[in-house]
Amino acid sequence: MAQQQFASCIEACNDCADACDNCAASCLREQDVKMMAHCIALDMDCAQICRMAAAYMARGSEFADLVCQACAEICDACADECSKHQMSHCQECAQACRRCADECRRMAGGGQQRTAGTTGARAH
Repeated sequence: MAQQQFASCIEACNDCADACDNCAASCLREQDVKMMAHCIALDMDCAQICRMAAAYMARGSEFADLVCQACAEICDACADECSKHQMSHCQECAQACRRCADECRRMAGGGQQRTAGTTGARAH
């Protein structure tokens, strides 16, 4: 049941994780790997949280919304970084990250989409 309810978000998370893995591996093959260090680190963080969010949703965890909120923030950061680089793998990753962030926000009940360049301030 949980998988059906969250199917589009789970799919977006899995697609994003795959795109981030591809981007990180591709960045490691770029001429100036040092210049890509931040992109690679964010790709790894993003892929990991996306897989975790998909797993939380798949099992219907009561904490899925919290993990998805964090996932959306990390996806935003990864998208912002990847969009700075013109390589196709970075641009494709940025697109997958934006889609995942939007799906995670919708799943977590946030509904609002973040625009590039804004920060996700959180009320405590």
